[in-house]
Amino acid sequence: MPPAAANKWIVFALVATGIFMSTLDSSIVNVALPVIMSDLNVSMSVIEWVVVIYLLTISSLLLTFGRLSDIKGRLWVYYRGFLIFTIGSFCCGISQGVGWLIAARAIQAIGAAMLMACSPALVVDTFSPAERGKALGMVGTVVAAGLTTGPALGGVIINLYSWRGIFYINIPIGIAACMMAQKILKGSSADLTRKESLDWWGAMMLILCFAPLFTAVTRAVDWGYKSYLLWILIGISIGGLIGLVRIESRARYPIFSPSLLRLRLFALPVAAAVVLFACLFIIVFLMPFFLVHSAGFPIEKVGGIMIIPFVFLFIVAPFSGSLSDRIGSQWLCTVGLLLMGLSLFTIALLPPNASFTAIAWRLGLAGIGTAIFIPPNSSTAMGAVSPQYRGIASGTVATARNLGMVMGVSLAGLIFNGVFQRTSGGQSFKAYHQGLEPFFMTAFKAAMYSGFILAIIGAVLAFLRGKENSSHATIDA
Repeated sequence: MPPAAANKWIVFALVATGIFMSTLDSSIVNVALPVIMSDLNVSMSVIEWVVVIYLLTISSLLLTFGRLSDIKGRLWVYYRGFLIFTIGSFCCGISQGVGWLIAARAIQAIGAAMLMACSPALVVDTFSPAERGKALGMVGTVVAAGLTTGPALGGVIINLYSWRGIFYINIPIGIAACMMAQKILKGSSADLTRKESLDWWGAMMLILCFAPLFTAVTRAVDWGYKSYLLWILIGISIGGLIGLVRIESRARYPIFSPSLLRLRLFALPVAAAVVLFACLFIIVFLMPFFLVHSAGFPIEKVGGIMIIPFVFLFIVAPFSGSLSDRIGSQWLCTVGLLLMGLSLFTIALLPPNASFTAIAWRLGLAGIGTAIFIPPNSSTAMGAVSPQYRGIASGTVATARNLGMVMGVSLAGLIFNGVFQRTSGGQSFKAYHQGLEPFFMTAFKAAMYSGFILAIIGAVLAFLRGKENSSHATIDA
């Protein structure tokens, strides 16, 4: 436990700072995508990489940094995460082209991965089992605060200054957080180290699993499904997965323990989390384009509209976390995914000239579903493993979240671009005009209906976890 000078709520405040900064950046960028696409004169299939590279880099590195935090200590990883994230934000702000921006986002994502890998483990290390649901529910509130502030603040910054300003705001927060981490975590249990080695081969296999796969998915429409390069990348990804399983099953100090997947109350919540966040980010990625182009809202109002799901997340998440401490996660997580599915289905029914009210309650459903799902799901997954595996478990839970996000963006881009090109006679979505509205709406609806089907699959996975029992928190992976 942390020393007296750094009690659990001070540690929580530090964790909250890192979470707030990373979620603020994510939500601001999504709102800015239509503006960045226009300013840099690129197509949607290119601009989506500003989001994809960020989420893909995080997903590829979270387990590595979760394991590294077990070896080097949470402080060692957390402090450097703040530093790298801040440097990456500065590079994004000064970028001179889309290639520079995408590369800078990758740097930023390395720092974000270091922060995210440590955050759940720091909370679980600090709070007792009886308080974990409540604490993780409050983490959900912080996530909601960052996601809620981001779109509204982003709309104001873009309107008054430029999209570059959305990256500059991270710099003072990052500097202050670096100073906090050094002071608060120094000498705490988060600062302890272990004499173990990092599984570098396993880390490399993780990158080979994710990077080629999502590159193939996002470029499939442009390259064509018969492209040799497309299938080579998919083959590399499959080879990386096979290599990961073989290496990790034999490694003395694995970056990921395959035995964790045998724990029902860990594996199924992780799988359900991937689905939930994929569904959420189908909405988060495509809705700003719908609001700007089809519905005709100005960018400053788009930011205000896109905070709606996260306002509900802010309000509902603490209650969901506390309730899960009493009734468990099975029904809460199932209901959460069903509400997400209902949101996607009803969004698909929106007309191009939809009113604010019609849009708002549909986005509200997505926020309520997410808020009901996240705290009990995280509490169950993190409580299902023994303390020495919490760094790995923490990295896995965070990987599931970000893998879901990148899957959502990639799936949305794949379906939208594919349907748009097919219905428009081979055009790519780059500069919107009124004549493209029928093709845009057809592609938009197809992506939302796909998300609805995915949410139903996720609800089944959430229900199949069954009920927690009193001994699940002491299971040793």
